[in-house]
Amino acid sequence: MNKTNAARILDVNKIHYELVNYIVDENDLSAVNVSKKLGQNVKQVFKTLVVKGDKNGIFVCVVAGDAEIDLKKAAKVSGNKNAELIAVKDIMKITGYVRGGCSPLGMKKNYPVFIDLSCKHFDFIYISAGIRGMQIKISPQDLTDVLKAGAADLTHMQGG
Repeated sequence: MNKTNAARILDVNKIHYELVNYIVDENDLSAVNVSKKLGQNVKQVFKTLVVKGDKNGIFVCVVAGDAEIDLKKAAKVSGNKNAELIAVKDIMKITGYVRGGCSPLGMKKNYPVFIDLSCKHFDFIYISAGIRGMQIKISPQDLTDVLKAGAADLTHMQGG
């Protein structure tokens, strides 16, 4: 199994993790589908969203696979007044990753990262390893530490 840049960053920082492969469905790159392929709770399979704030520019939000980001909350926690998701066509240019394989680790630049508080409910979560078809299983605390990420409420209330 080839190591990705994200995995190498964890190795350098001596952080325990597992690489987990899955079969990619090019027609459905959603975290919900990835969770099914992994046979895991969708609330533990986190997706990486790249956001642009009106004051501080690009930042990254990592939220549960079945959650919807609340851009007002994301803007506030990142010191912006407003924020919007970047266009899909800009993902590669900004992060160095393709859609469906975007990891919060090892982007082209070290953008500020915020992880949804829901990660604290689990001993481990999954994030993209930086390519389609591979996830990293990692402790939320280790991920937060290596990314120097802030933990925050980033999503809409369930059913609201």
